[in-house]
Amino acid sequence: MGKGRVFQAAKVYQRAAEAAATNVVAGLPPRNPPLWLKALESIPPAEINTRPYPIQHSPPNPRVRKPRNLWRPTKIVYPEDELRRDFYRDHPWELARPRMIIELDGKDARFLNWSQGLRQRGMPLSGESVVQRQLWLMENEGMTKQEAYDKARHEFYKLRQLEQMERRIAVEEARMVGGYFGKDLLRVGMELEDKNYENWKKWATGEIARLDSARTSAYSNVVDNSALEGSEEDELLAQS
Repeated sequence: MGKGRVFQAAKVYQRAAEAAATNVVAGLPPRNPPLWLKALESIPPAEINTRPYPIQHSPPNPRVRKPRNLWRPTKIVYPEDELRRDFYRDHPWELARPRMIIELDGKDARFLNWSQGLRQRGMPLSGESVVQRQLWLMENEGMTKQEAYDKARHEFYKLRQLEQMERRIAVEEARMVGGYFGKDLLRVGMELEDKNYENWKKWATGEIARLDSARTSAYSNVVDNSALEGSEEDELLAQS
C-alpha cells in the first residue's frame, strides 16, 4: 500500500522551538536559535495539499499558449533596475566610491524632492541620484528614457566637477597656511610599480647572467671535445 502524504514540514517550527528551549529547561546555557526561526514563525508552511498560486507582478504574455512555471514565484522588477544597470554600465568606476547606506527609519525617501535636482539633503551625490532624477523626469516631465538620462547625466557631471574644484581649492588653501598632506593614491601606486619594476630588473639581470654562463660553459665543453677528438685523430695518423 502506498504511503499517505507526510506533513513533517508543518512541524519544523515546533521542533526547532522545542530544541532551542531544551537547554533552558535543563538549566544549561541557552542555545542560539537558527536564523530562519523568526521568518518561519511569521510565514509558516502551507498545510493544504494544493500549492498556492503566487502573486503575479507582471501581466501574462498573451503569445504563450502553454505557460510554464505557474507555481514558481515571479521576479519582482522595478523601473529603477534598468536605469541603474545602464548608468553603472557607462560609469563602472562609480561603484568604487564608498557609500553610506545607513538609514534612519527606512523612510528617508520622503525627505527627497527630485524636482530640485541631484542635490538632496542627507544624501551624498552618487549614481542613485542620477537614477532617481531620471525616473522623476520620465514620470513628471514626459521625457523619454534617453532624454532624461542625458539631462540627469549632465547635471551629475557638473556637480562632480564642482566637487573636484572644491577639493583642490581646499588643499591649496591648506598648503598656503602650512598644511601637509601625505602621498596621494596615484603617487603610492607609481612607487609600488617602480619597486616591482626594480625587483623584476634584478631578477632579469640574474637570469641573463645565468643563461650566458650556461651558454659559455656549453661552448667551452664543445671546444674541448673537438680539440680532444682532433688530438686523437692526429695520434692515430702518427701511429699509422
